[in-house]
Amino acid sequence: MDEIQKQKRETEKKVGLGMCEVCCGSQHPRVMVPNFLSPEECKELEFIHKSSSTVGYRPNVFSTTLSHLIATNSSHFLIPFIPIRGTLFLYHLSLHRNFQPQSNFFAERLKDKLEEFFNCQYELFVEFTALIRLLLYLACWLLLLLQSLPYCIYESSNSWSRGASIGWHSDDNRPYLKQRHFAVVCYLNNYGKDFNGGLFRFQDGLPMSIMPMAGDVLMYTADQRNIHSVDEITDGERLTLTLWFTRDGSHDEDVKLVSLLSQHLLHKDMAASYLPLPASCDMYCFSQDQASNDQFGFNICWARLHILGYGISISEDGACDSDVSELLVKPVQLVRGDELLDHEFVNILHALQVIHFYFWQGSALKTKALNVHTNVLKLSDKDKEKINCLKSVLLNDEDLVLKVFGSMPLEENGAICFDWTGIVAAIAAWEDYVTKLSKQIHLGLPYWRMHESIYTVQLDE
Repeated sequence: MDEIQKQKRETEKKVGLGMCEVCCGSQHPRVMVPNFLSPEECKELEFIHKSSSTVGYRPNVFSTTLSHLIATNSSHFLIPFIPIRGTLFLYHLSLHRNFQPQSNFFAERLKDKLEEFFNCQYELFVEFTALIRLLLYLACWLLLLLQSLPYCIYESSNSWSRGASIGWHSDDNRPYLKQRHFAVVCYLNNYGKDFNGGLFRFQDGLPMSIMPMAGDVLMYTADQRNIHSVDEITDGERLTLTLWFTRDGSHDEDVKLVSLLSQHLLHKDMAASYLPLPASCDMYCFSQDQASNDQFGFNICWARLHILGYGISISEDGACDSDVSELLVKPVQLVRGDELLDHEFVNILHALQVIHFYFWQGSALKTKALNVHTNVLKLSDKDKEKINCLKSVLLNDEDLVLKVFGSMPLEENGAICFDWTGIVAAIAAWEDYVTKLSKQIHLGLPYWRMHESIYTVQLDE
């Protein structure tokens, strides 16, 4: 026990933590790091996920991946991930006097210093990412805390809604998962406030259960030493980012992402590169029996708008007779109650991103909203009939929507008070936000292609 406590203190000293619950024994190696992500980082990642996610790999689970963001013309959302990786790595590697972070060869120098620091001749690679890139810095921590050498990262970001759970398992419990050696779970929202249920439990060892709080990070080995489960979500939506580390350097995620970015961006100007384009309709179709079709469930883009109190209108005649895949790419207008905002969005995904941007940045938009002109129209009976027809196509089971996503947020619990001027201000602010990110993507891509690695490119003004 004394040796474990000594190892814990040395670890905390190295990573600069004031509080770090560590189980350093070889039987159940794991570590819980509180407040690793800031509240603002968690909120930005929540915005990206809720406005971009698709139906996930398990019942009542929804996922966002970087490759999906690229495929849906939302590659600019990769940018918020990169500084997090870079900043955290700089924090750790600033111990080295010769480290020069401003170099354009940022990724290569990080790898060189990491190899030098840990006296290993291998390189770190990134295999697969969803939502945020803690990536290499977390690898450093695993090296420090678990005294091992993970060289490659696999990542998956998910939200778990009411009814989602998973029984006892290890993260390498399938032949095709044996490359996983370590797992990292990053919590993006709070148990008891944003959701109930969903406690993470270990079968053996300490800590045995985790009460998720936004910003906390849990790390553990992916093998039989850390068999675990997640209790059923009973209310709300539990947001996590899970990373898996492996020693197989043949799955370098950056090479794949750079290739995808090149295919999608090389022949597009910035104006055409940030307006989202929905994926195939089945990726947004949720039903209780996920083997069934959209006639027995709902479209999650519409559902996420509906749960916040909004609907959509499609102005062209005959929209209700269109295929769902066609409806997803048609221009839409926002509806609330018996009012329609006289502004056309390019498609439902565009509207969804603006609404979630409003809920993320609403308080910061109050000043801008004072100088905004809005044009709000009263819905006619014919308009209402068309909207209800669309609703019957895209939102077949309203009770299931409420069961999965919960009820509309209450204002006293922190939701933004509704105001059409705020929505109009959010339209312009969202465009400024994504335009800035798109510019950074276009500036960075030539360097990323040159080195087959995604990193922060610092250009002289």
